[in-house]
Amino acid sequence: MQMDLATSPGSPERPNEDWVSMALPASGRGGSLVVLDGVTPPEGGYGCVHPVPWFTARLGGALLELSASRPDTELAGILSAAIRRTADAHRETCDLSHVRTPQATVVLVRWGGPGDPVEHLVLADSTLLIESPEGEVRAVTDERVGRLPQEIRRSHAAVDALRNAEGGFFTAAADPSVALRAVTGSTPRSRVRSVAALTDGAARWVDLFGQGDWARCLGVLRAEGARGLIGRVRELETRAGEDGSARTAPRRWKLHDDASAVLAELAGDGDRAVSPPRGR
Repeated sequence: MQMDLATSPGSPERPNEDWVSMALPASGRGGSLVVLDGVTPPEGGYGCVHPVPWFTARLGGALLELSASRPDTELAGILSAAIRRTADAHRETCDLSHVRTPQATVVLVRWGGPGDPVEHLVLADSTLLIESPEGEVRAVTDERVGRLPQEIRRSHAAVDALRNAEGGFFTAAADPSVALRAVTGSTPRSRVRSVAALTDGAARWVDLFGQGDWARCLGVLRAEGARGLIGRVRELETRAGEDGSARTAPRRWKLHDDASAVLAELAGDGDRAVSPPRGR
């Protein structure tokens, strides 16, 4: 098994609000990965004394530990327990009912031995890629954010009115019940060559800049590593800022966003060997 991950802040002046990690048990059978994209709060306050990285570190750590220690609990149950544990850590000091209380998007993947399934959970606008042994790539996404009309997505207030609300979209914040809103599923281990997870800052190579489809994106990850993909995104962002296209984009977006990517090769013995990432 081979793994590669990287994360990069959108600006050196701001802390990275993404969180990414992977774990392999001592037995060498199975593993899990967690990718979170923290939601940047408004400057006017958000009812919490803690910064977003405090939240994503605690939620991510809980997800990683619980996904490994509770193999018989479904991933929605793991997310629910992790949200509850994290909320309890600052319930006495912070207003967890605030619409912008610290929150994050989630990608959670867990796999066992050769006979076990590869389970997945996606909440909000991060992306999971699942590659078959034949090289076909399936993107698992939570489409609710993307379905918001452009006029709503241009307004913070309009988006907040639909945040964690019926008819809107859901993130991992302080309510454990949102775990039931996540996109979940499983795939036989024999049908998975690799999995990759991207926060929207890395996924914009496909869905904002249109440099290729998800299969090509996974190919870049395999050939150049997670850092290579993020480097390509940074080049495109810089170019968009210089030529003015960022100012005329049809929807509001940060010029430079936190970006994280992880690739886990799950192919077992007898599958095609995977070369280490090469430089561009």
